[in-house]
Amino acid sequence: MLIECEKNGIYTRHARDEREDGRGYVMHIHDRCEIYFFIEGDADYLVEGSEYPLKPGSLILMRPGEVHRARLNSMGAYERYAINFPIDMFDAVDPSRNVMKPLTGRGLGRDNLYYRPEYKGLFEKICDEKANAVDRDLFLYSALLQMLLDLGEEFAGRSKPRRGKNRTLSSGIVEYVNDHLSEELSVESIAAHFYISPSQLTRLFKEYIGAPPWEYITAKRLVFAKELISEGTGAGEAAEKCGFGDYSSFYRAYVKRFGISPGKKVRK
Repeated sequence: MLIECEKNGIYTRHARDEREDGRGYVMHIHDRCEIYFFIEGDADYLVEGSEYPLKPGSLILMRPGEVHRARLNSMGAYERYAINFPIDMFDAVDPSRNVMKPLTGRGLGRDNLYYRPEYKGLFEKICDEKANAVDRDLFLYSALLQMLLDLGEEFAGRSKPRRGKNRTLSSGIVEYVNDHLSEELSVESIAAHFYISPSQLTRLFKEYIGAPPWEYITAKRLVFAKELISEGTGAGEAAEKCGFGDYSSFYRAYVKRFGISPGKKVRK
């Protein structure tokens, strides 16, 4: 079962898979924010090397460029909701983006998890395909703002970052890569920095990220470049700042991922 809708840069999704086989879902990376709400299944959620066990009512926040994926641990039904929205969605009323602090005010793979079983009714109403379209849009905006305000209060009250499990070597590698995206990187050089073999590095990435190292690095650089371009940076300069030594390869990768040329600015 799949119910999805995209309008004005906002994407909503309600999905239920009846007999999943325990496989891991592939790596996801967006140029929009995401709120993921877990309903049913035997699953963990992996965000930038952090591993969050899920229970019904678990809510995961991801900001633009934050890599994530679900990992199913056994066969059975898997049900979830998701909302993707631009980070500038409420800029007209909140130009300082205070409401986005639970998304932007933390490190990668930190403080992603909340527990909000009371939100189930909100997501059901947001994704109700039988509702009047205008009423549903109004409810979506108001419910999303209220959720962000509620989560912001909890985030502000957390005394220290809450990390998922296994934020050890894998998280250190992820942080290192993100700190050096604009520099020359290779599987060999990263592995050498952490005194492990390239094969060990690749295994860790596939286990905790869901993709090989170079796929992760390229996706991260492209999302970073798109953000720079949307802020007014020229495509060539953005490519250079994001670690692409060759503009033609950057151009091809950008068009393949986003479906537009890097010279065309789009809303974040």
